[in-house]
Amino acid sequence: MNRHRPVLLGLLLLALAALGVTPAAAQRPNAAGPDPDAPHRGVVTTTRPTVHSPGRDRAVRAFADGRRARRGQLARRPAAELTHNWWGVFPQPGTHDGLLATHTVDPSYRVSNADNFTYAPTTKAQNSCMEVVTAYWNSGDEIWAWDWCSSPGGPARTLPVDSDFLAKYTTQSGGHPAYTVQLVRDDASANTWSSYLYNYRTAGWDLLFRQSGADQSGLDHGWDMFEIYAGVDPATGTGYYCTEARNTVFDSSAIQLHHNGSWQPASPADSPWTETAPDGGAFLCPQLRFLQAGEDDHWTVRQ
Repeated sequence: MNRHRPVLLGLLLLALAALGVTPAAAQRPNAAGPDPDAPHRGVVTTTRPTVHSPGRDRAVRAFADGRRARRGQLARRPAAELTHNWWGVFPQPGTHDGLLATHTVDPSYRVSNADNFTYAPTTKAQNSCMEVVTAYWNSGDEIWAWDWCSSPGGPARTLPVDSDFLAKYTTQSGGHPAYTVQLVRDDASANTWSSYLYNYRTAGWDLLFRQSGADQSGLDHGWDMFEIYAGVDPATGTGYYCTEARNTVFDSSAIQLHHNGSWQPASPADSPWTETAPDGGAFLCPQLRFLQAGEDDHWTVRQ
């Protein structure tokens, strides 16, 4: 009987695929991720200075206001026609002094509407001076190191998702390019934090951004999440991104917290889901699926 099991398993997988169901093990790309203790010896040299423009300034205002909305302190609201929503895990206060995750990136996803932004995945540790964002907007796809320890804040480093970035900082993960980001606290007294990207050419971590000071996000927890600022496309009645990102997989895997000198996978005890059963309609994309692909250390959002 044992010799028939591979055949039966193959038939089962084909049947599931026909129904659009992917087993959790197949959904989980590169579960281990790179070594968090690999050498920190390089610097990301391809970042570009933040160039102010009406579009970027609009993005900065919306991004900052979105964080204020989450803590109930909103000086001005994003445009009334925009829906702001998010889903993922929230690493809790006192559970970590470092955060690591592997994030997929889709260089083919293009945003058409100047007021719409998809930040997914985006990650920040509790009290960290930076949030590292996969930013999709109509001026191009970028990785941002957002500075939360200076005023008024904003993207302190921007890194285009181009061929150089893909060659150095991504690996194929579940059929999609993915990069790994690490946030670590260097000095508790000064609240000094560093963010790194894993360089697959050198097998080491490259410094993206370092900053000290007081975290001004106003939130006492960390996050690793899918986030949208979306407007309704009158042609479809759903969010613009719902059509434009139809083939994009937003995935964060191998989420780990650093605590008491070691890295451990995020767990239900320290990193609860923002909600357990989000409604795609609340994200202007009813067919959107929110998959808890791991014990709070892996999530996927896809259509």
